[in-house]
Amino acid sequence: MATMRMQQSLADIEEAFAEEIEEDRERRERLARRAEQRSRQRHIEKAHKHGTMRYALLVLTLILTAILVTWAMFWTLYQVTS
Repeated sequence: MATMRMQQSLADIEEAFAEEIEEDRERRERLARRAEQRSRQRHIEKAHKHGTMRYALLVLTLILTAILVTWAMFWTLYQVTS
């Protein structure tokens, strides 16, 4: 009777250990997925930030080019008419 109880107890311990291993594996997989999602989100935000910065630089360059061309045109016109 004592050995039967001990075998049952060992089986319970082994089963609990197997369940704990499975829970730990699931937890690690969940953490890995979450870390991957955060990494992907940071990459997307970084790309968006750089895209916005490049767009602003493009607009600024176009405006400065328009101002410079307008100034050069009027300066040349002034030089020709003087």
